[in-house]
Amino acid sequence: MENWSGREYPAIDLLEGRTCRLEAFTTEHVTSLYESTVMEGAEDRFRYLPEYSNPSREEFDSWFHAKMSSTDPKYYAIIDKSTGKVGGRQTFMSIRPEHGVAEIGHIHYSPLIARTTICTEGMFLMLQYLFDVLKYRRCEWKCNNANDASKRAAARFGFTAEGVFRQHLVIKGENRDTAWFSILDSEWDDKYRDAYLKW
Repeated sequence: MENWSGREYPAIDLLEGRTCRLEAFTTEHVTSLYESTVMEGAEDRFRYLPEYSNPSREEFDSWFHAKMSSTDPKYYAIIDKSTGKVGGRQTFMSIRPEHGVAEIGHIHYSPLIARTTICTEGMFLMLQYLFDVLKYRRCEWKCNNANDASKRAAARFGFTAEGVFRQHLVIKGENRDTAWFSILDSEWDDKYRDAYLKW
């Protein structure tokens, strides 16, 4: 690590894939994202997210415009290229360029894209940018330890479980024990890049 000098901040506004695009939030996304946010089943999808489900349009617009100017987390709309619709969102967050570490989080997949190849490719695009372009050392995934679906997704996307921070946060008035996962640059180089590309 003698020559370590830190890394650039993840400031890119577009990540283009085969089935999807990730676009940094703009006003063009707000209506489509709202529609996908309040689709049936929102209560379950938002159970472990910091936001409440089924906001009014006014509440959502206020939230969206605040997040549009945020750089940490940096929000991306997940756009299905076959329909042009926004099917969800995800972010770079907890960004520490001086250490080459960032998290992918605040993930919401609506029924428009859940359990499709779009989710996998969207994750690949962010990991590829973080590791291959910015040369980060570590990417993190964190979730409520009670969120079994998120923990299964982390494992499916290649993240390694590292343990649980007990009584780590208070979210929506409830305790959160946080499960931590990560992918390292060496693991990306040795295994996961090729696995995603073959997929």
